[in-house]
Amino acid sequence: MAHPLFFLVVCLVLAPAAAAHDLQSNEEGYISLLLSNKGVDFAKDVLINKAVSTIIPLQLPDIEKSVKIPLIGKVHMILSNITIYSVNISSSYVETGNPGLVLVASGATASLSMKWAYSYSTWLIVISDSGDASVQVKGMEVGLTVAFKEQGGTLELSLLDCGCHVQDITIKLNGGASWLYQGIVDAFQGSIGSAVENAISKKIKEEIVKLDSLLQSIPKQIPIDHVAALNATFVDSPVLSNSFIELEINGLFTATDDFAVPRNYNKGKKSSLFYNCPAKMIGISLHEDVFNTAGLVYLNAGCMHWIVDKSLNHSFLNTAAWKYIYPQLYLQYPNHDMSLNISATSSPAVKIAKNGINVTIYLDVTVNVLDDSKVIPVACISLEINASCSPQILWNKIAGTLKLKRFNMSLKWSEIGNVHMDLLQPVIFALLETVFIPYVNLHLMRGFPLPLIHGFSLQNAEILYTESRS
Repeated sequence: MAHPLFFLVVCLVLAPAAAAHDLQSNEEGYISLLLSNKGVDFAKDVLINKAVSTIIPLQLPDIEKSVKIPLIGKVHMILSNITIYSVNISSSYVETGNPGLVLVASGATASLSMKWAYSYSTWLIVISDSGDASVQVKGMEVGLTVAFKEQGGTLELSLLDCGCHVQDITIKLNGGASWLYQGIVDAFQGSIGSAVENAISKKIKEEIVKLDSLLQSIPKQIPIDHVAALNATFVDSPVLSNSFIELEINGLFTATDDFAVPRNYNKGKKSSLFYNCPAKMIGISLHEDVFNTAGLVYLNAGCMHWIVDKSLNHSFLNTAAWKYIYPQLYLQYPNHDMSLNISATSSPAVKIAKNGINVTIYLDVTVNVLDDSKVIPVACISLEINASCSPQILWNKIAGTLKLKRFNMSLKWSEIGNVHMDLLQPVIFALLETVFIPYVNLHLMRGFPLPLIHGFSLQNAEILYTESRS
């Protein structure tokens, strides 16, 4: 049986943070998934279809009875190889709320096949016969109530109630005398109905146990690459209301070899916009600190360091291009090749506002001269870059591109004289526009996986922005 929280279409809502406080990360969920009524109905249909395909063919136990037939006497009858080979559901509904999720399928029909045999004795001989029969079960109703509970970062599924009721049964015998038909109907109609009810209820209980085991096996980390992973532990039990189902996972990035969250955050209250996607099946809310922890993890892993050298064939990587920008550099190292070491000094700061995503990046650009086999650092420029980010959904990933808005720079240190910062600005602009921003976008467009079930994809995704309310 499939997990009832399978879904297909996403309404993606990004919500920013309030000021950080000392709050333990396991008290907060930074990625929330909200299944609307439309999504719940879709999940219900997926669940029922999966359940039917799992249940059938369903073998029922043999039924054996001895009955008294007028004019014949005592007849021993047995039904064997009783198999439900098809089930059709005409209508169904699901209710969410206390005490859990209720799923009811009604007006169902089931088709069965079976073997029959009988024997009875006269004072001279033993008479017996056998054949096959078909059974049509009508007006069947199946219902179950399940509850979800967060336990140790995973979801536990428990069956609170389960039942199956059969309203009517039609039996068609192939072969046999007329008295046999009436005898089997009288003797076995109730027994077949009870067998169907018990077998389906038992099978549902077995599948709920399997589904609970599957939920327990869901990984608590979603690998991103060799550096980072997404903390996918559940932080609370699902919220089941009459209009939606909501789940929360931790959602912060962590190093692959360290399951601890990089630092503590306070996400603030959810925006009401998160609940206003009735036309969509699911809403996924990503808090801005999901992206902030990503930057911190990659910074700590030493991934935010780049070298720009002559392999990129840029004219400004020779001291001749710096003749007027950095006069002492050219005088001391005329026509020497250069390289630039670009290093992030802190993790990028991501802020989500109503009109989009803003990113602030802090860099140090160290200017190096290549003198024979030596790399000689001669100056360092500090940059504060302000950029906008345009996110997009690629398959089941969230990706994005940066666009430079503005930057500020200052001379951090110089070994050989002054740098004319006003003349350096066009060089830094070219460096950012032609090297740094394209390089970052190349990695961002690879995307980060959204927490979705394998086998389901996103369609008609819409990205919205909202600020959290204090």
